[in-house]
Amino acid sequence: MDEIKIESMFIRLDQLLKYISVASSGGEAKVMILDGMIKVNGKTELQRGKKIKPGDIVTFKNKQYLIK
Repeated sequence: MDEIKIESMFIRLDQLLKYISVASSGGEAKVMILDGMIKVNGKTELQRGKKIKPGDIVTFKNKQYLIK
């Protein structure tokens, strides 16, 4: 599991995917989210504006990212 440090209290899911280089653009992140490819804390997340906070675990293709 990779640990991802954010400087603010939260980051939007679509922004996080770009930040960790899973998506190359906001449009690509949106498609990945709407296609059900992203899980947050074990549940498929379909909201690209979902606030991701420290302690959350984001999963993409069986790779987990712990937000710090």
